[in-house]
Amino acid sequence: MSSPVDPTSTPAWAKLADLHKNLQPDLRGWFAADPDRAKTFSLTAGELFVDLSKNLINAEIKQALVELAEQVGLRERTEAMFTGEHINVTEDRAVLHTALRAPQGTSLVVDGQDVVSDVHEVLAKVYDFATKVRSGAWTGVTGKRIETVVNIGIGGSDLGPVMAYEGLLPYKQEGLSARFISNIDPTDAYEKTHDLDPETTLFIVSSKTFGTLETLTNARLARSWLLDGLTASGAISGDEDSGKDAVAKHFVAVSTALDKVAAFGIDPENAFGFWDWVGGRYSVDSAIGTSLVVAIGPENFADFLAGFHAIDEHFRTTPIEDNVPALIGLLNVWYNNFFGAQTHAVLPYSQYLHRFPAYLQQLTMESNGKGVRYDGTPVVTDTGEVFWGEPGTNGQHAFYQLIHQGTRVIPADFIAFANPAHPLTDGDKDVHELFLANFFAQTRALAFGKTADEVRSEGTKEGIVPARVFTGNRPTNSIFAPALTPSVLGQLIALYEHITFTEGTVWGIDSFDQWGVELGKQLAQELTPAVGGDEDALAKADSSTQSLIGYYRAHRS
Repeated sequence: MSSPVDPTSTPAWAKLADLHKNLQPDLRGWFAADPDRAKTFSLTAGELFVDLSKNLINAEIKQALVELAEQVGLRERTEAMFTGEHINVTEDRAVLHTALRAPQGTSLVVDGQDVVSDVHEVLAKVYDFATKVRSGAWTGVTGKRIETVVNIGIGGSDLGPVMAYEGLLPYKQEGLSARFISNIDPTDAYEKTHDLDPETTLFIVSSKTFGTLETLTNARLARSWLLDGLTASGAISGDEDSGKDAVAKHFVAVSTALDKVAAFGIDPENAFGFWDWVGGRYSVDSAIGTSLVVAIGPENFADFLAGFHAIDEHFRTTPIEDNVPALIGLLNVWYNNFFGAQTHAVLPYSQYLHRFPAYLQQLTMESNGKGVRYDGTPVVTDTGEVFWGEPGTNGQHAFYQLIHQGTRVIPADFIAFANPAHPLTDGDKDVHELFLANFFAQTRALAFGKTADEVRSEGTKEGIVPARVFTGNRPTNSIFAPALTPSVLGQLIALYEHITFTEGTVWGIDSFDQWGVELGKQLAQELTPAVGGDEDALAKADSSTQSLIGYYRAHRS
């Protein structure tokens, strides 16, 4: 693969720098002068209606951003990703999360293998398993049907499934729920299991290599909890054979390391595989989503995948000037590299999406938190933003103050749905309409603000007028959909996947490796003996680490 283009050397970058230098943001004036501004800067992708009109752009800036995308080769790199070129260069891998949602019958041969055929083979196996659990055909060792599925994973093996499960709660089967264990903090495993019935609990251990420290530690804790509980209740005798039978009925795996799966006690027939071209943060639509398939059913999961695919096709085929993920990604570059924005808020007006910002933190920051380009040379611009957020209206009473009146530019995405899952009224008032009034009001307030004269006209004392002025010109994107369905959730996830890819392409970085997470894991393995009392291991540590471990050992009761 050729070296990345230096974006700062392109004519488009120079044009953007000049446009930024001379820009005098005036959203009030721009809207007043152009009654069609909202229409001009609104687009659709799948079922998503996206209003970009409250951004600090005009037609000339938008065109320069489109030219930047063309000059850094966004189209070519997009096609390279979709066709299976090894664009993850540090691991020499293809990047094919888009193949996970390609329709059955599609053919894509990569490295001599039809990857779409492989995907649907595993998907059929997951669907068959999920159907058995949901129907009661799959039971625990005592013959009772499964009531709780507990997913054990970390990173992408947890954040995606738990976010999607919470997002699609209205679609889960009655009498069947899911829980998620990720943190190696033992309280996580305890809190997720202590009130469950071992006879009706099924564990899904999600680890590609079946060697992730946190996941395997929690899996062993879960196995002990299961066997101790079944033995104490008299459900099993407690001998080795009965223990093996119990593990085989109460544990399945998402992994390709079948030898390690078998050594743990899980029947390899009950292991669902995926591939090295699936990055963890892009894997919720693979077998990593098995817990979600069990909860919402194969038909709804198929709709989920169809939503992803709709945005994949939009991103791959739509001209950049009308391409929603590409344009939002370019806007993020505009704010990051020309305005100095360091963070980006994601504000879903749906309580069901309360884990969506946390999910995006891994997707965006693990992908684009890089200091070198994919040819090993240093980056030539700032890269990445800190993604953060909470659902509205909760966030309005917490951190919106900073977005409205702080000194930093904080671009924000507002996400909402026309139809709630549970329409309720407060007397004669539609509560969802009250909720959405806040969604509409916040982007309006951020865009247009409030002048000193408007504050004075309300009778405010002159001394506190400055404190009540809102400058406005705070950029936002509004993303609307008819309802939060499985398909729409898939569309939202794919939207941000391709936004992330667009940014990474402009910056010339490999958005698909994550070497930055490895060093801490390696050092934790080295320090574990020291924490446990090995004085020789402790002596090899730095003085601060020695002091901290000393404090721990002195105070551990």
